[in-house]
Order: sequence, then C-alpha cells, then structure tokens
Amino acid sequence: MPKKESLLLNRIKSVSYAFKGAMLLLKTESSIKVQFFLGVLVTIAGFYYRISMTEWMVQCLAIGLVMSVEGLNTAIEKIADFVHPEYHEKIGLIKDIAAGAVFIAGIFAVIIGILIYTPKIF
Repeated sequence: MPKKESLLLNRIKSVSYAFKGAMLLLKTESSIKVQFFLGVLVTIAGFYYRISMTEWMVQCLAIGLVMSVEGLNTAIEKIADFVHPEYHEKIGLIKDIAAGAVFIAGIFAVIIGILIYTPKIF
C-alpha cells in the first residue's frame, strides 16, 4: 500500500496548482489581462484618493470577483471547446451564459467604482 501524503503537503500542492492556473490565465487570456490592468489602475487610484478601509475592502472584492468569474468563464469555454470543437448551438448558449456572468460582475464593479470615486473626483 502506497504511503499517504501529509495534509500539509497536499495543501502546498493545491496552492501551487492554483497559482499555476492564475499565472496561466494572466499570460494567455487577453480579457483577464485587461481586467488585471484595470484592477491595478483602480488600486493606484485608491492610494491617490486615500480611500477608506471599507472602500478598499469593497474595491478588492469587486476586483477579485470579476477576475474570478472571468477565470471560471475561461474554464467553461475551454471545456466546451474540448467537448465539442465545432460550433454547436447549445455550446454557444453555455458560453454566452458564462460570458453574461462576467458581464454582470463587471457592471457591478463599475457601479462600485463610480460610488467610490465620483465623490472624491468631483
């Protein structure tokens, strides 16, 4: 019977796989590159306008949500393309729904940005 790996070693491996996936997303997916760039811009704006701790928390949650949902959208698209490489109406519907989730998260992130920065800019 093979020796079972320790819980700590399994967690370290899991984190390394997750980190690898995040780096793969940032290196290969143009949409997440744009979102990452926008996240960096609003982070710089946060320092410039000295947003409050609560505003930082909400802004970080918005950035994390959009990027996470984009990662899930990318995974869904990759799985769909693998399962059915040629165009299929139902696969297209699945991809559109996943993209819609990113759109919704993005709209709310923009609303959050407007709520945080409009009073500070004007």
